[in-house]
Amino acid sequence: MQENVLRRVITLGVIAILGIVGMQSYWVITTWDLNDTEFSQKAKLALIGVARQIAAANNADLPTAGIIRQQSSNYFIVNIESEIDAFQLEDLMEQELIRLGLDVPFEYAIFDCTSDQMAYGAVCQAPGGDKKMDLDLTGSYLPPDKELLYYFGVKFPTRTGYIWKKMQLVLFLSLILALTVAFFIYSVIVIIRQRRLATMQKDFIDNMTHEFKTPLSTIRIAAGVFLRDDYVSHDKRLSRYAQLIHQQYERLNGQVEKVLNISRIEKGNFEIKQERVDLQDLLPDLLNSTRARTEELNGSLRTDFPDTPLPVMADPLHLSNILHNLLDNAVKYSGNTPELTVAGHRESNHLTVSVTDRGPGIAPEHQANLFEKFYRIPTGDVHDVKGFGLGLFYVAQICKAHGWPIDVKSTLGKGTTFSIQFPLLPVLETIPA
Repeated sequence: MQENVLRRVITLGVIAILGIVGMQSYWVITTWDLNDTEFSQKAKLALIGVARQIAAANNADLPTAGIIRQQSSNYFIVNIESEIDAFQLEDLMEQELIRLGLDVPFEYAIFDCTSDQMAYGAVCQAPGGDKKMDLDLTGSYLPPDKELLYYFGVKFPTRTGYIWKKMQLVLFLSLILALTVAFFIYSVIVIIRQRRLATMQKDFIDNMTHEFKTPLSTIRIAAGVFLRDDYVSHDKRLSRYAQLIHQQYERLNGQVEKVLNISRIEKGNFEIKQERVDLQDLLPDLLNSTRARTEELNGSLRTDFPDTPLPVMADPLHLSNILHNLLDNAVKYSGNTPELTVAGHRESNHLTVSVTDRGPGIAPEHQANLFEKFYRIPTGDVHDVKGFGLGLFYVAQICKAHGWPIDVKSTLGKGTTFSIQFPLLPVLETIPA
C-alpha cells in the first residue's frame, strides 16, 4: 500500500470514527435529557395528583401558584396549605406512581411547624417495580423550606439509576461503538507496523537485487570466455559445465530483472516507451526459442496467426518480456510433454493473442488471484516448478500500463489459456520504388 493511500485511509477512518462518536455522544446526551425531563414531569404530575386528593379530603383549596417546588434533581416540595396525614400521603403517592408507570422507590417527610423541622416519614419501595434493587435503601435528610407552612417533601433516591436503566439499549450500542473504536485504533497500529516492516523488507530485496547485478555480469563474462575457448569447446565435460553456468546465469539474471522491474513499477518510476511494433517481426524469435524448449521435452508448439502485418503501439522490451513470461509459464506448467498453442485472432481493429497449454489446469478459486504479487497456487509440499510468483504480476502491470485487457480461462485436467487483447494500428501503405 502506497504511503499516500495509507495516509488517506487512516485520515478518512479517523474522520468517520469521530463523526460516529460525535453522533453517539449527542444521542446519549439527548436520550438522557429526554428521560430526565420525562421523570421530572411524571414526578410532578404524581405530586400534583396527591396534593389535589389531600386538599379535597380536607375540603381545602390548593395555592394558586407554586404548588411544586423542585429543590434538586430528585427532591420536590409540595405546598398544600392544609394538614397532612402520613399514611394517606404514602398510599396516595403509591397510587399516583402506579398510575403514571413510574416504578421507583421514594422517601417522604412532612414539615412539623412546632419543631420547625421536617418530620421524616419512611422509605417506600417501588410500587409494582423491581424491589430487589431497593432493599438496602436508608433514609436521608430532607431539608425544609423556610417560606412555607403546610407542605411535605418527596425524594426519589434512585432517579439516576432509573434513567440509566431506561437507557440500556443506548449504553449497549455505546459499548459496541467503544469496542469498534478500540479495534480501529489497534488495526491502525498493526497496519502502520506492518507497513514499516514491509518497507524494510522491500528495501532489503531491492538492495540485494542491485548488489547481484555486478557478480552476475562477471559470471556472464566468465561463462562467455569459457564457451568461446577452443580447449573448453573440444572437451565435452568442460563445455557442458560452461553451458550450465551460462544457463543458470540466464535464469538468475531473469529473476533479478523481474524483481527490479516490479520494484520500478511499485515506485512509479518505470517508463513505458511506446512505439510502433509489428508482432509479425517480434514473435518469430520468441516462438522459435519456445519451440526449441518444447522439442527438447518431446512436446510440440502450434501457431496460428494471420499472414497480414499486426502493428501495435507498445514498448518493445516490455511486450517481449510479457510474451516470454506467458510462453515460459506454459512450458513449465504443461507437464513432462508440453503441448502449446499460440494463436492470434483478429477482429475488426483488435488482435487477441492467446497462449494455451494442455497442463493440469487451474482451479476456479485460484484464478482470481493469479495476477497478485508473490501468489503461487498451493501445491502442498511438492514444488516441481520453481519461481517467486512475480511473472504474472509483472504481465498484469505491463498490460495495465498499456491499457490491454488480459484474461485467463482454465479447466482442471484440460489446460489453461491466457489472452491479451491488443488494439491494432492502421497498416502503413508502402510506396513502390
